[in-house]
Amino acid sequence: MKVSRDQAARNREKVIDAASRLFRARGVEGVGIGEVMRECGLTHGGFYNQFESKEALAAEACAASLAASALRWRAVMEAAGEGDAPAAIAGNYLNARNRDAPETGCALIALGPDAARRGGDLAEAFRNGFEELTAILEQAGPDLSRQDALARMAQMVGAMVLARGVGDPALSDEILAAARRALGLSA
Repeated sequence: MKVSRDQAARNREKVIDAASRLFRARGVEGVGIGEVMRECGLTHGGFYNQFESKEALAAEACAASLAASALRWRAVMEAAGEGDAPAAIAGNYLNARNRDAPETGCALIALGPDAARRGGDLAEAFRNGFEELTAILEQAGPDLSRQDALARMAQMVGAMVLARGVGDPALSDEILAAARRALGLSA
């Protein structure tokens, strides 16, 4: 059965969205194409009508996730107003919600190792998204240089990686609190 162009575009977006969630939750290696397609109610065979490869899907899913993060960061920045935006972004990022729900959390935390190991289009999508988020953070603070923004990004992402990885809720909370304090936020 042939689908319309509109339906094909909607199906493609569903696949990218599902892959983004699944890849952030379990990594690119931890998810098969069949699982992504089942999540969308589509057949495995339909995948290759939409995507060249799993690598291409991973790159698009990463790019889409980081673009969504950029939209959220801009909204947080605008809501916070001048001067408070870097703290508002950090406060929004360094929280239990981002830590405890990898499938909806930041792709920088979840897909960094995949981008480093796989390279190619995934690494390019990761780098582009990282650059955009860093630029937003730099714009958020009138006195933040690029070096300051890079350092804050490293602190935020690194803290979240550690907070997710330690396997001890008390230590995880302590890591987030320490990172928040180091960035000038209340613990």
